[in-house]
Amino acid sequence: MPESSTNASTYPVKGPASYFPPIEAKYGQPISHWMDVLRAAGALKHMEYVALLKTDHGMGHGHANALVAAFLA
Repeated sequence: MPESSTNASTYPVKGPASYFPPIEAKYGQPISHWMDVLRAAGALKHMEYVALLKTDHGMGHGHANALVAAFLA
C-alpha cells in the first residue's frame, strides 16, 4: 500500500517564488544575491525597487516584480 505524503515539495510553488528558478537561470545569481541588492538600496517603494532592478541590472519587469514582492513580504 503506497504511503501518502503531505510533504510541501509535492505541491507546486506558487506566487513570486515560482519565478525564482528562471530568475537564477537567466541572470546567473542566486535569489540571495538579489535580496542583498534590494536590501542595499535602502528604503524604497515597490516600483522604485522594480525600476532599480530593471535599469541597473537589465531585469525584465515580471522577474523584478516577483523579487520585490518576495522582498517586501
